[in-house]
Amino acid sequence: REWVYLNLNISNFEEAYQSIFWYIEAFYNSKRIHQSLGYLTPNQFEKVSA
Repeated sequence: REWVYLNLNISNFEEAYQSIFWYIEAFYNSKRIHQSLGYLTPNQFEKVSA
């Protein structure tokens, strides 16, 4: 399980949404291994497939 501490000054829903989206798409999904990719991270899979 990952615990993330974000020290952000979020003042509305849109800012919260953008921060969460960035974390999931730019950080979490690029570093987490995926069973469907042969237990590689998306970054590793791209390098192997290129």
